[in-house]
Amino acid sequence: MSIQKVFIVGAGLMGSGIAQVCAQCGMRVLLYDVNRQAVERGLDKISWSLGKLIEKGKVTEDQRSVLSRIQIATDFGEAAGVDMAIEAVFEKLEIKQDVFRKLDAACDSKAILASNTSAIPITELAAVTGRPENVLGTHFFSPVPMMPAVEVVRGMLTSGQTLDTAVAFVRRIGKEPIRVQYDVPGFLLNRINLVSYVEAIRLLEKGVGTVEEIDRGVRLAFGRRMGPFETGDMVGLDVSYGALLAIYEESRDSRFYPPRLLRRKVKAGQLGRKTGSGWYAHDAEAGRKD
Repeated sequence: MSIQKVFIVGAGLMGSGIAQVCAQCGMRVLLYDVNRQAVERGLDKISWSLGKLIEKGKVTEDQRSVLSRIQIATDFGEAAGVDMAIEAVFEKLEIKQDVFRKLDAACDSKAILASNTSAIPITELAAVTGRPENVLGTHFFSPVPMMPAVEVVRGMLTSGQTLDTAVAFVRRIGKEPIRVQYDVPGFLLNRINLVSYVEAIRLLEKGVGTVEEIDRGVRLAFGRRMGPFETGDMVGLDVSYGALLAIYEESRDSRFYPPRLLRRKVKAGQLGRKTGSGWYAHDAEAGRKD
């Protein structure tokens, strides 16, 4: 099966990014969010991002043509007839399961249901549907238009055909699929990345290094474009917290327990770029202040 039409649930940073890369390669996209304002903001982000890519010559098609392939969906019923539905909502099991129940009821029986979760086991999401063989994870990385890797995660009952179709979909949108063959919380890359993030926070808590020094050192020594705190602010502290908690609750591995400073910042509403304050102070227009 070739993916031609996609229904995306969640119009935030990840959902809008996924909608953009799908539209850029010629797919029809239906973008849905319970918050209509979130959809409007998502479309604005897509328009801005497309404009930048066109300026740099990375997208050759005109902006209007790409945007014309993205439509706003007002309810789950519009998912009927799509080839694939991708969930990109808040990292909480109960919320995602509710989305999957609705998608299962709305989508054709052959449609693939995918989750952009970064940590929640795919098998737990598939369990609330009547098509577990058609459910898998497609974990994108932020910012979606720029990051080339996508984890394609196989749940306990995901069929080989579903996995192959998803791999082909990822390649078609210009990304590189990273197959995850065993459904463990956190999958593959976050299991590696989040351990280093937790350790960076713990070193900060102990006064071993500052946010700026740790980020600068990681960039210079390891060749990364962004340090752990810069990345944390971009992704959202609440998103990282949710991912860590999901892995910890499933594995009881203390390496993934959210550090105290992260927990407090989340409770204080310091969630990163989207709130103007996280590990750094941010300006909505100019980006990071300090």
